[in-house]
Amino acid sequence: MIEMLKYIRGYLRIRVWGFSPERFMNLCSNKDILLWDIVRDGEVYYMNITLKGFYKLRPIAKKTGTRVAVLQRYGLPFFLPKLLKRKVFLAGLLLTVAFWIWSSTHIWNIELEGNYQITQDVFNDFLKDNQVSEGMRKDLLDIENLEKEIRRQFPQVTWASAKLEGTKLRISIKENDAPIITDSKERPAGADLVSQYQGTVVSVMVRSGVPAVAVGDAVETGTVLVEGRVPVYNDDGTVREYIYVDADADVVLEHTVLFTDSLPFDYIEKEYTGREEKRYYLRFGEKEWRMPEDRPFLVYDSVIKESRPLLFQKLSVPFYTGSYTHREYQNVEYAYTLDEAKVLLNKKISQYIESLEEKGVQIIEKDVKMDRNGDSWVVNGAFLVQEPIGVRVEIDRTEEQAAPGSEEDG
Repeated sequence: MIEMLKYIRGYLRIRVWGFSPERFMNLCSNKDILLWDIVRDGEVYYMNITLKGFYKLRPIAKKTGTRVAVLQRYGLPFFLPKLLKRKVFLAGLLLTVAFWIWSSTHIWNIELEGNYQITQDVFNDFLKDNQVSEGMRKDLLDIENLEKEIRRQFPQVTWASAKLEGTKLRISIKENDAPIITDSKERPAGADLVSQYQGTVVSVMVRSGVPAVAVGDAVETGTVLVEGRVPVYNDDGTVREYIYVDADADVVLEHTVLFTDSLPFDYIEKEYTGREEKRYYLRFGEKEWRMPEDRPFLVYDSVIKESRPLLFQKLSVPFYTGSYTHREYQNVEYAYTLDEAKVLLNKKISQYIESLEEKGVQIIEKDVKMDRNGDSWVVNGAFLVQEPIGVRVEIDRTEEQAAPGSEEDG
């Protein structure tokens, strides 16, 4: 703290020599003139003295027969006049301070944490709808209202907190792991299990409902496999009523799956010429300034590189510099050889087989043929598979509800 005060007031490094330097220092002490860092070099003394004390030395030097010379000047009183002469530097310094003060009153970075169900894009749209964005002034942000809107518009959010950390807005949320219960009306039980393919039943294991097919039966698309209407019988064997359930069973069907795909004889591939053009740009928030440019090449693609200066990273200011590198290429036409075509088509077949196996489909037999068709290679495959089948179809009860009334009339 003392060193800071000395710098603000200014001080000098002086050289003292002559008849009685020792008496000179004693008189300075009596006059409350501060001297420090005193060094003796033979008959010469070097020391520091305050700027105010230096102006009191004339009578003391005359009385003691000593001479005083200034060696160095330190402190703000000597620095400011030099600074004022450097107008460009001073203007830059003032602009930097002004920019720092101005930027500290805005929000330059928004961070979201704790989101798992809510994606970043969805939340960004929410912030935009509520006029919250990077670059906005801090005094325009109502944090309490923002927290309420988050909880209101996102039912899965059980807790939300927003706080400002410098120029950063940090939003923390906690989502509910339990499923969200809706007010939708429950569907009454009652659904059949229906085949979506044509084939032969291999196995049937019913958990709920009445089986309508047996092993070895041939079924068509839409055939009922398991009925969801379960009859309840009287003692005499007549049906007293029906209980409706959702049919549930493991039914495996053996049927044929067809596969076809093609590969054109010719294909186009990019070949870069080596010619490139680079254009630079600046981006502040969502605004971007590019160098003026015409179309560089007839056909090209672009590589974008972007960086953020360290100073603006520390200030959390969204200022970026970047470049577009345009690379010229030509579309060159090639033709697949027979071997290349076989490799690519076999790869497609393998991918299709993998997709079947992922669904639990067991392949019993396969017959794959490759041929030429017009301007392309064509592969056709027929796979005999055993596959778990069955889709639920809700039972139409309108006819059943009318039936009891008609019996009573009779």
